[in-house]
Amino acid sequence: MEGKDRGALDPSFSRLLLESMADGVFTLDRAGNITSWNPSLERMTGYTAEEAIGRPCTLLNFTQCFREGCPTGIEECGIYQHGRLDARECFLRHKQGRDVPVIKSARLVRDVDGSVKGVVETVTDLTELEQARRDAEEANRRLGDIHRLDNIIGRSHAMRRVFSRIEAAAASEATILLQGESGTGKELVAGAIHHHSARNGMPFVAVSCSALSETLLESELFGHVKGAFTGAIRDRTGRFEEADGGTIFLDEIGEISPFIQVKLLRVLQEREIERVGESRKRKIDLRIIAATNLDLADLVRGGGFREDLFYRLKVFPVTLPPLRKRKEDVPFLVSLFIRRQNRKTGKEIQGITQSAMRILMDHTWPGNVRELENAVEHAFVLCSGPAIDVFDLPVEVRQVAYRPTARADRPPSDRAPLPGGGLTREGLLDTLEACGWNKAEVARRVGLSRTAIWKYMRKWDIPLKPPP
Repeated sequence: MEGKDRGALDPSFSRLLLESMADGVFTLDRAGNITSWNPSLERMTGYTAEEAIGRPCTLLNFTQCFREGCPTGIEECGIYQHGRLDARECFLRHKQGRDVPVIKSARLVRDVDGSVKGVVETVTDLTELEQARRDAEEANRRLGDIHRLDNIIGRSHAMRRVFSRIEAAAASEATILLQGESGTGKELVAGAIHHHSARNGMPFVAVSCSALSETLLESELFGHVKGAFTGAIRDRTGRFEEADGGTIFLDEIGEISPFIQVKLLRVLQEREIERVGESRKRKIDLRIIAATNLDLADLVRGGGFREDLFYRLKVFPVTLPPLRKRKEDVPFLVSLFIRRQNRKTGKEIQGITQSAMRILMDHTWPGNVRELENAVEHAFVLCSGPAIDVFDLPVEVRQVAYRPTARADRPPSDRAPLPGGGLTREGLLDTLEACGWNKAEVARRVGLSRTAIWKYMRKWDIPLKPPP
């Protein structure tokens, strides 16, 4: 008897325990009527304890119990037959009439002589989890919308060839090399290939190889272990490991150093990586899509890129045409960008005048689709009428004197010379002015990478945008 007393809980403590629980808890007597009702159930169901106690559990109208729907009485409930119900996912009916997603469990309580005393039931609210599920489904739906092939706009013959290559690439596991000028949509195409491939339920990880120094890029791609270098205070997973099972997109692959080239070649050959500061090899299963706006074959001939890596990457090349080579797509793109800006700004611009469209059709678009989208966004800032007009467009688009000529459309002799055998501050400023401050076009003209142009601009305190 003393042992029984020592093991029994004080009634006040039991009450506090029930009141502090996040899950809903209620009890039933042998007749199936509610005898206790904790505060969490009040929040979950809308019924106060005073409203619930004395009423049958059919008050909650569970959609699932031991069978479809809630029985009409305790005599029909399977709890007497089974003695317990474990983690059944279902809905209960809130006082205000809405369905609440929950997990319910139940236990039959018997006295020492085996006679039934009642039932204890617990209810876990799944509302937040259900919302998280819906958010995840919506995110996946939006991802699918973003990477649908019909979001890569183009009706030209050149773009139809690109669509055909994307579909073929998505159906294979081959390494892909996307080639095209800056602004042609290489990351969008990489996302479309991944989304339409067998790996579409796995991660898609994008890395810009020109944005980081060699040391930082190595750590970013391969990860590192604690103490590998100054500042490495903990282990870090690299982007290759993050993309395991899915796809990694390596943008501006032509900018990587010879050291990173060697490490990337090993990944392509062995499908394994080593974190910085660690000798352990880690197997990875992923698909690599690389992209560049440079001519890798030229880099190989000049000794700036490994030939064996080039051929490992160029298993299945996809070349994206510049906008100047598919001018028939300009009107469709403009219509798309106007619709997007209308939704974004709340304006109701109906279209573009013939004069303004003629200017857009004549422009060489060195920045490609990205430059066209920026031009439409610029026009939305200035446009106050029903249609975009000439003077709503950026000055570099509407003034012929500011239009740079693309490399593919001019003879090799038109490349800007490097004064004194090298680039000078004055020469860089002149070339920036001639190219409308388009850094990609400047890089093409002087024969350097875009990253090198940015470095020179920082070195000589040249602003990234033209002075007002």
